[in-house]
Amino acid sequence: MRVNVTINGESRQADDVWEGESLLYVLRERLGLPGSKNACEQGECGSCTVYLDEVPVCSCLVAAGQVEGREVRTVEGLAEGDELDRVQQSFVDAGAVQCGFCTPGLVVAAHDLLNRVENPADEEIREALAGNLCRCTGYEKILDAVRLAATRGETL
Repeated sequence: MRVNVTINGESRQADDVWEGESLLYVLRERLGLPGSKNACEQGECGSCTVYLDEVPVCSCLVAAGQVEGREVRTVEGLAEGDELDRVQQSFVDAGAVQCGFCTPGLVVAAHDLLNRVENPADEEIREALAGNLCRCTGYEKILDAVRLAATRGETL
């Protein structure tokens, strides 16, 4: 089947898609958007989180056939050209990026939180990131990155 979807503001088409194929697979393998990571394929780690119609979802759990005519925004779509979004830049500046597997999902989850809550308390940050697993950082630098991003203004 053919899937027509708007990704990061651009109309895209993926051909020869099997209905049960995951959105994650379509993004990475068919459309060349490797930002979302394939870590667990069970919706447990959050590494593949993207926006689907402005709602964060684990793209490994979304069947490609479900995105026909909808809007997807990936971690790549948060940046404006070569300029990183404030959340992306804060992760770099705070040293919250290590192996990189969890980073895309954490960035999208933090981005969503900061779109909803201008200056979140630590408890709100922890709650918002609870569905994302990181095995490298111990989370403190991730919390630092979200706090830093909160001081830097509006997200897109």
